[in-house]
Amino acid sequence: MAQAGLAALLEEIAGCRACAGELAHEPRPVVRVSAATRLLICGQAPGRRVHESGLPFDDPSGERLRDWLGVDRPTFYGRAELGVAAMAFCFPGTDPKGGDYPPPRRCAELWRARLLALLPKVELTLLVGGHAQAWALGDRRPMTAVVRDWRAHGPGVLPLPHPSWRNTAWLKRNSWFEGEVVPYLRQRTAEILNRDSPSS
Repeated sequence: MAQAGLAALLEEIAGCRACAGELAHEPRPVVRVSAATRLLICGQAPGRRVHESGLPFDDPSGERLRDWLGVDRPTFYGRAELGVAAMAFCFPGTDPKGGDYPPPRRCAELWRARLLALLPKVELTLLVGGHAQAWALGDRRPMTAVVRDWRAHGPGVLPLPHPSWRNTAWLKRNSWFEGEVVPYLRQRTAEILNRDSPSS
């Protein structure tokens, strides 16, 4: 019954046009989860390349994220245990000042609670970027402070910087992230992917 409910909700999300009048392009919701999802990646919003391909993290930031997870591309897209549901499901457009616009709150308000309620097997949620962290944790501190405090969020949540190339300088300044957080993330990911599914 829960699986049927998730399938119906995903179909509803795929047809969402709530932001159609505000975007300069046709909405194309991108979300990839299943009833088997155990590790849920919550980024900010799809970028232009993801909007075009329909695959989450199908861009250079995805390559960096997969490196952090310790998985290759076939594993990332082929294992049902790995799911992706950003704060906003559609590409919000590019800001002329650089980068993409922030994810509109409307998307999370419309869908987030309903979707998470249908993913009961999630053991670890990755909050990728400041917008995801502020929404999920209610923590308005700068992203660096939230990620540096990663141990305080318990085994079920792990805040991460965005894997965008724009954060390359941040990674160089904050070598503790790749020294401490990435090994922990790889260990947790391996545990989730290598463990036999529990009996239902």
